[in-house]
Amino acid sequence: MGIITVSRELAALGDETAHETAKLLGYRFVEKQALDDRIKTYGVDEQRFKKYDERKPSFLASLSRDKANYLHYLKTALFSEAEQGNCVFIGRGAGAVFKDMPGLVRIFLAAPTEIRIERVKSYFHCDERRARQIIESSDQDRIGFHRYFFDSKWKEPGNYHVVLNTGVFHPATCANIVKQIKEQVITPETEAKNTTRLKELILEQNIKHHIMHEKKIPIHFIETTVTGATITLYGVANSQSYVDAALEAAHIISGSAGTFEVHSEIQIVREYSVIP
Repeated sequence: MGIITVSRELAALGDETAHETAKLLGYRFVEKQALDDRIKTYGVDEQRFKKYDERKPSFLASLSRDKANYLHYLKTALFSEAEQGNCVFIGRGAGAVFKDMPGLVRIFLAAPTEIRIERVKSYFHCDERRARQIIESSDQDRIGFHRYFFDSKWKEPGNYHVVLNTGVFHPATCANIVKQIKEQVITPETEAKNTTRLKELILEQNIKHHIMHEKKIPIHFIETTVTGATITLYGVANSQSYVDAALEAAHIISGSAGTFEVHSEIQIVREYSVIP
């Protein structure tokens, strides 16, 4: 199972390049609609999360419990799609979510501002002033989205295997470049490691989902890590009883996946609460 993620500036031909890459490699192209449809299957109204989708959340949105739920369901959808086999993801922070996968190629697509302006003018039927506003707003949203949700610098070249200029290269040419990189990075060995790591990530999400949404145990900022045979829970709780309940829930969910040691790094803070 190989993974390719495409991050892109607005009007840098992201969809076109991702589609060409998927077609050339025989990978599945996972776009926004596929992730939205996947999230719907969890019984979630995706409209509730539009304020976070590749956007920097407002001050109040950043304090809302919806923020953690958005990231939880986004990761769950990404992992479920990856579980289906070789795929190309576009946007949605996929490069940051999968950054530790061994068999991963991360691509960033950019283009000169003047070319982006002309493409935006053509697409939105607007003048140059409005096109600049659209581009600047999109860039700021994507910078804020990656910083806020993943503590990642969206435009940092070091976060990617290659940065491609679609003002120079056609999407088909970009796809061929990605293919060459993929052949070096995604090997049978790294694909096997991907499968193992993805199982760990899915177990992390399943444990979090059981604690947060099925048992509704009030562990704030809950995070779960699965490394080998060790599961560790992080977060903030109001009492030891909630910590014990979370540990029991983790034991129950992990029991069907193997034998694990479950540890708690959950901090107990009395009278702690967050904005609903």
